Amino acid sequence: MYQLEQPIYFYILFAIPVIVVVFLLLLVWKKSIQKKFIDKELLKKLSPNRSIFKSVLKILVLCLAIVCMSFALVNPKIGTKLETVKREGVDIVFALDVSKSMLAEDIAPNRLEKSKQLITQIINGLAGDRIGIIGYAGSAFPQVPITSDFSAAKLFLNGMNTNMVSSQGTAITQAIEMAQNFYDDEEQTNRVLFLISDGEDHGGNISSIAKNASEKGIKIFTIGVGTVEGAPIPIKKNGILQYYKRDQNNEQVITRLGEETLKEIANTANGEYIDGTNTKAVVDRVNAILSGMDKKEFEAKQFTDFKDQFQWFLAGALFLLVLDVFFLERQTAWLKKLNLFNEKEKQ
Repeated sequence: MYQLEQPIYFYILFAIPVIVVVFLLLLVWKKSIQKKFIDKELLKKLSPNRSIFKSVLKILVLCLAIVCMSFALVNPKIGTKLETVKREGVDIVFALDVSKSMLAEDIAPNRLEKSKQLITQIINGLAGDRIGIIGYAGSAFPQVPITSDFSAAKLFLNGMNTNMVSSQGTAITQAIEMAQNFYDDEEQTNRVLFLISDGEDHGGNISSIAKNASEKGIKIFTIGVGTVEGAPIPIKKNGILQYYKRDQNNEQVITRLGEETLKEIANTANGEYIDGTNTKAVVDRVNAILSGMDKKEFEAKQFTDFKDQFQWFLAGALFLLVLDVFFLERQTAWLKKLNLFNEKEKQ
């Protein structure tokens, strides 16, 4: 297992192609100038010790030194010990609505992107908890199983969109039913489901499904994203608006936040309805809810005692810079005596 302390320093590597291009341009320019003002054979006699091969080696060594220096500044660390550590937390499942109505732009940038921002910020505030993600529209689908790998979860979250489900609608009931099978720890006393949606439902019988989930120890907290005034649903291609969604009567569809539906679910499942307009307010409220819950202790293996490895790359960079002295375009007297490139004239 490894860590990169300062990965921003990898940008230094962009200097390498610049150096190579400048070197090649300089080489071509020198050739053209020499060809213009002096004869090739005469140049050999005037400057017998000049070596293009050594110039190429010089650039190669310099580029390798930059690579080593970049890695030294990034400071990779290697985990040298695998330990079993105890963590405390709750199991949290996020059910994200990815139906077309979530494209409405009554909340910036749109309902879906706002929902993803909310989930990301909530995850950033978690510590020893485990999370899972469900997506749903006309049907529900598992996106991320229960895991403690927050980075992977956020990566899959960012890739969620309204094209992931072919059947449209908002089957909230299916999402709640699927969440009941997500919790894989029978001893976990606190099971939390955050349902992020605009509240439109076409799945029916929400109360009984929410009550069934509550009986299994699942608390459902709903986060409403959108406005009660509503907005049309833009259909875009490559970021360009094509048209607004219309119904069978060719009337423009206006989608509105269904707060009553979300409040009903939360009340039935011993949870709470949270207005998703203000990101900070949502995150603060979620943190308060989770901090008030009993945490279950569980074991997890993880690498500890990470050791710095920058010194190896720094030593390599210094070695290459010293070696660079040997690759001069003109040979020094002492270097010529060493005959490193077997260039002594044969008698």
